[in-house]
Amino acid sequence: MSAIATVDISRWYAGGAEADALAAEVDEGLRRAGFIVVTGHRVDQGLAAAVRAASREFFALPDAVKRRYSVPVGGHGWIGPGAEANGYAEGTETPPDLKESFSLGAETSSGDPEVDRIWFAPNVWPAEVPALQTLVNEYTAQMRRLSDDLLALFAHALGLSANPFAALADRPTWTMNINHYPPVSVVGEPEPGQFRIGPHTDFGTVTVLDREPGAGGLQVYSDAEGWEDAPWEPDALTVNIGDLLEYWSGRRWPSGRHRVLPPQPHAPEEDLVSLIYFYEANHDALITPLRPPIGAVSGLAPVVSAEFIKERLDAITVG
Repeated sequence: MSAIATVDISRWYAGGAEADALAAEVDEGLRRAGFIVVTGHRVDQGLAAAVRAASREFFALPDAVKRRYSVPVGGHGWIGPGAEANGYAEGTETPPDLKESFSLGAETSSGDPEVDRIWFAPNVWPAEVPALQTLVNEYTAQMRRLSDDLLALFAHALGLSANPFAALADRPTWTMNINHYPPVSVVGEPEPGQFRIGPHTDFGTVTVLDREPGAGGLQVYSDAEGWEDAPWEPDALTVNIGDLLEYWSGRRWPSGRHRVLPPQPHAPEEDLVSLIYFYEANHDALITPLRPPIGAVSGLAPVVSAEFIKERLDAITVG
């Protein structure tokens, strides 16, 4: 039996006893692994498919063209192969991850040039794939709505009378990575200990993932089951909590540890694209951890969202 629960968020939208029952299931599921699979989410799956198709057009361009949009980890644009090694976030030295990404994020200017440079830099859009900008803007608007709904559900799951993230994430930082996992014929045979994405946890509040199933796909870790293939359902989204939400919950909920396997020997030419929306909080939000009996531990000091996340981004940057 998988440690990862599948929940129907339409029960939250229905309200009443159904919403209360769902909240209890979510609390139990997040305590096991920091992951849930979400159905009934109202995200347009035709839009997700269109984003994925346009993304494939971009990734199919010659590297010389993609390099025009190249940025370092944390930037908005193309992050080429070899730039990240997510295992470093856990203190594990691994070869670089076998992926490339197109990354974008919030553009809500704070008025502080240094803050805006890091957290609200303008997005860069490839002229060669003109449809991508409109599609992604529509998609991220739906992701923002769902992420806000999830945070409200999570606050209810903890028995809070109000959702603190209504104020803590009213002008949030967020990032969307479109990850391309090429086949062996492109990336070569994986080195020992090399993954498409090495074992890690995410850094923010919630991550919403639209993924394709594959042999070299997502695995999730739990104390009960160890590493297991994440369950996949058509039209469902995979949701995990990040380090910031783990901290806010007083470590009641573990930040979902996961990895993406390298191309497998029986499927060397598998080629996958994932749409990953990383939600955070306002860059200057002061996150005060919940104390027992809601939180699992006491004595955790408040943290500022941007400082907390930037430290982790720096850790995974190769070089």
